[in-house]
Order: sequence, then structure tokens, then C-alpha cells
Amino acid sequence: MLHLLFLQYTGSEQKAEPFVADHVLFLERYHHEGAFLVSGQAVPSVEGGAIVACAVDRAAVERILAEDPFVVAGVAKYTVTTIDPGRVHPALAGILGVDGSRVRG
Repeated sequence: MLHLLFLQYTGSEQKAEPFVADHVLFLERYHHEGAFLVSGQAVPSVEGGAIVACAVDRAAVERILAEDPFVVAGVAKYTVTTIDPGRVHPALAGILGVDGSRVRG
């Protein structure tokens, strides 16, 4: 499964600023552990950010997100969309662990 994680500030972006360094450490931890494939700020940044996660089930994703310092501090929340990739670019097939019948391109 692939999970699209959308972070939205619950107040102003400035209220999140004191927690940015710890949030970055949180991101680095889960990138290193292999749960997060991509993460970044939205453009414009006031809209929050997004993460693409895989290699974990939805329950694990929700537990991980509850650890985010932004969430703990109450300055942001996530919405999670889980997808079952039906078609995958060959460059991503191994990363996502999909079989050859789903590879396109």
C-alpha cells in the first residue's frame, strides 16, 4: 500500500515555527527507517506539506503521525489517503514491491 499524507496547520504557520527542528528530526527518522519515500512543504508553505509513505500499513502510519512534534503540539493535523497502486512506473516497482502485472512504461 501507498499512503499520501497531507499536513495542514491548525492555526498560523508561525505557530508551528518553534517545532520545526523537531519535525525535521521526525521526518529524517522515518525516511531513514524506510517508511517515508518523499516529504516536503506545500507551495505556498502556508498550506502545510505532504509525505508519501509505503512499507507500512495504515495503522502504523497513523501511529507514526501521532508522534510528529507538530501533531503533539497541536499546531498541525494530517489527513491520510491510502491507495493500492494499480499502475506503476518501472523505476518505482521495486520500491513499492508491486508485481510485474502493474508495471507500465
